[in-house]
Amino acid sequence: MKSSKQTDEEIRLLGDSSRQYTVALGGGEYNSLVNRAGRSASIGALGGTQSLGTFSFIQPPQVKGLPKSYSVSADGTPSYLTPTQMGRQELYKEVPFQAVFGLQRNVRSISQAFALTAAEMEVHDSADLTEEERSARMSRASMFILDELEFDANVVTIPLVFAIIVAATCQFLVGYNTGVMNAPEKVVFPGHSTLAWSLAVAGFAVGGPLGAVFGGKMADQRGRRGALLIDTWTFLVGGLMQTFALDMFTIIAARFIIGFASGFSSVLVPIYLGELAPPSLRGMLGTITQFALVVGILVANLFAFPFAEEGKWRFLFAVTPVVAIAQLLMSPLLLESPRWLLGRDPKSLKARYIIKSLRGLRYDHEVETEVGHFMMGGAAQQQDQKSQLGVLKEMWSQRKTRILLISSLVLQMGQQFSGINAVFYYSTSFFEGVIDNPMVGTTIVGAVNVLATYAVLFLMDRCGRRTLILWSAAGMFFSSCVIVATLLGYFEKLVALVAVNTYVIFFEFGLGPIPWLIVAEMFSGKYVAVAMATSSQLNWGCNFVVGLVFPYMNKYLGPFSFGPFAAVLLGIFVFAATLLPETQGSTPEQLAREMSRTLSQSVVYNPNVESSSQIDQEWRKAMEQLQQEEDAERKAGTYDYGFQPIEHNTGVEAGGGAPAV
Repeated sequence: MKSSKQTDEEIRLLGDSSRQYTVALGGGEYNSLVNRAGRSASIGALGGTQSLGTFSFIQPPQVKGLPKSYSVSADGTPSYLTPTQMGRQELYKEVPFQAVFGLQRNVRSISQAFALTAAEMEVHDSADLTEEERSARMSRASMFILDELEFDANVVTIPLVFAIIVAATCQFLVGYNTGVMNAPEKVVFPGHSTLAWSLAVAGFAVGGPLGAVFGGKMADQRGRRGALLIDTWTFLVGGLMQTFALDMFTIIAARFIIGFASGFSSVLVPIYLGELAPPSLRGMLGTITQFALVVGILVANLFAFPFAEEGKWRFLFAVTPVVAIAQLLMSPLLLESPRWLLGRDPKSLKARYIIKSLRGLRYDHEVETEVGHFMMGGAAQQQDQKSQLGVLKEMWSQRKTRILLISSLVLQMGQQFSGINAVFYYSTSFFEGVIDNPMVGTTIVGAVNVLATYAVLFLMDRCGRRTLILWSAAGMFFSSCVIVATLLGYFEKLVALVAVNTYVIFFEFGLGPIPWLIVAEMFSGKYVAVAMATSSQLNWGCNFVVGLVFPYMNKYLGPFSFGPFAAVLLGIFVFAATLLPETQGSTPEQLAREMSRTLSQSVVYNPNVESSSQIDQEWRKAMEQLQQEEDAERKAGTYDYGFQPIEHNTGVEAGGGAPAV
């Protein structure tokens, strides 16, 4: 074990900060607080992962279209990958090609697992090292690899930025059109029936599942970029129809078209961004698109104040075509998905040009390595079955995936039948008689929804998925009970507003993101696309039922309108407590053991003994020099102990000032 004095000296050499890294070393844990900038500078001076060994394939991977240079050198000998390149390959293989909200933890776990695996390989054959030297070398190797793997998250190029803007704007339109019908019910063609308005609201959810099916097919046939343009044109057509509608029938038809575009977007946008971005950015991009959606709901609530009036409601609907036109103006800057291009032609020069632009690469060999990562990742996540039904049958035939499939479908139904979209569709009418201005209540709910979406990012890094579902279902259940009790007169009416907001907060803490996240985290890569598509279709179908039925529930059940939702939430709580497996995923240590087993079957690690020895010598010299400098400072009385010593007042202060403290 390291002495406290030596550990402090290493931290001082590398810098200190509030960020903590925990790296498992030989069954123990070595905790170090390091400053990223200072550490990166030190790592660069010590050689980074270039100072470590290399990986070479035992046999060339049997992956169609894989660049030959990825596994074989020009002279016919096995090619090699640096630890960072091998780590990126593992990320491409393990992280789904989808931008999913909350995926960051999964990416970090895989990165840490590979760093642990590679660090153990680095010292595996070093029998001449003491335990202290082994720990130091493992710590250093893990730190080098983690830093370089995380560098991807800091590289965001201009082409990727434009793709994020256009794709996130599609999700903004999904959110906007989710909330836009909330306020103007009384001013859009006054005199319409409850059924007509219910169909207009629910028509959005009728088009959704159809769009989800069609979106996946178009993405495969026309490319991700082409499908995104089709989706944008669909938003434009539906928005124009809704803005210039002549009657409620036109409104219903327009809502169906916009719902179709929204379902299309819900499938396409995560795929498009997931295939453009490196694995380390996919969770962040999923977070951005989720924020775009909830911000869209809030903007719809805010725009209702000036425009939810007779003669002005068309301006409220005109936002959709205006935003769609802005997207089309930016479309020349969009790039096609390199994964889709490589899937059609592994030798595609266009795909290589796009990869070079997206990653900011300079050299052809770097591009070929990245192409290899795409091909290896695509092969690992490729499904043998061609039809969605065939894949579902395969998943059902395996006990482990069957439990996960049932859990994901139950949670998708629970998400919608919890009644959350009843709030976003009808909260203005619900708040009538509860507060003086119902639109104020609706806007407060929208703002709370945005804040809760941000807050849940911190919880998802600290709590298990099952735990969050339990808290979410319980919190929403009690909030629903309070809403019913308030409407029955047991509490002041303002309590109903508070209860609706706590209901939304608890939704965003669990039932909002978790049903989608468990698909990306727990299913094998080859099942993720089909599981996501099936979940999306079921979600939209349940969404339609809620949108159609809630006005009648509100009309005939009165104060008990949230009662059925409370019953569903109680059922979700019981299901999560008794049947739902913990879906948080494996720890980095567990992943590292599995990764070590699989890597040992396909690659050989070649330690760089000479370089490692030189680095160890440089490290010792740095430690000795640091010790000498600190000893000299202590003798001179200038050593910084981290606080200012108290200077006693002798009656004579330099400069005539007050005594220094």
